[in-house]
Amino acid sequence: MNGACPACGTRVLAGEAFCESCGHDLSTAPAGPCTACGACAVGPDGYCENCGMLQPTGRDHVEIEAAYSAAVSDRGLRHSRNEDAMALLPGGQGAVVAVVCDGVSSSPRPDEASQAAADVAAAAIVKRLADGDDAQAATREAVRLAADAVAAAARPGEDSPACTYVSAIVLGRQVTVGWVGDSRAYWLGGQSALLTEDDATPGTHMLTAWLGADAGEVVPHVRTFTTDGPGAVLLCSDGLWNYYPEPEALAATALHDTPLVAARRLVRLAIEAGGHDNITVAIIPFGQGERTDTTVAFPKERSD
Repeated sequence: MNGACPACGTRVLAGEAFCESCGHDLSTAPAGPCTACGACAVGPDGYCENCGMLQPTGRDHVEIEAAYSAAVSDRGLRHSRNEDAMALLPGGQGAVVAVVCDGVSSSPRPDEASQAAADVAAAAIVKRLADGDDAQAATREAVRLAADAVAAAARPGEDSPACTYVSAIVLGRQVTVGWVGDSRAYWLGGQSALLTEDDATPGTHMLTAWLGADAGEVVPHVRTFTTDGPGAVLLCSDGLWNYYPEPEALAATALHDTPLVAARRLVRLAIEAGGHDNITVAIIPFGQGERTDTTVAFPKERSD
């Protein structure tokens, strides 16, 4: 499909890497005119050089299903781009791996940071589990590699891209969560609980830990819980928990439908509540059909 150079407006052909008129790099520029003002002035950083609007991407609404689990991400109502990212992969021996990352909006290219972190971490966890690492070791290595990927994306002369991180590995009767920042993991069931503690100044959204070149040494929190009943693990960005922070409220929605339908409904609830931020939800059901009651407890916990 043909289009126009976002820098000079000269007609260009589909697949061309550079504008023959002005030499503008077309490989990273969004296709089409600015969605806000219509000008063919969208730069390679995704911002319109005419009105300053950040352009949306194909990640505005994304849904994933894998290994009886599901994840949904939406840009919400107020942001022009979805800066959240997620990954959902089956692991060996019946394991399910989920990662949710929330790009820090005040940093450059936060959507790239979050996507790189989610993709790298999920793949690393699956590989490490296959190589024989336990879930905690796999999580720590995944965070290290994700942090390196985000730090490597920094460009000379600009601030560092940054994002938060939360992951879950569901394997057998164990749930292992790891996190850096304020994206959260919940256990939803008879005794629903928040499994993470925000890396943020109390009472504010000021992060005290994140992934990025300016983050210093990244030391993830990693915890493993042993369950004794069915339920679900829920990972989410603050676009959801800002509106629904209590696990009981999340459980009322997430436990009574398929993971995909439940994730869609939670995203919709956050949008209806205001949708001020990007919203990402991943749901991994646990032990469904193994017992008829819904009692859930964590009699054992191992952490860092």
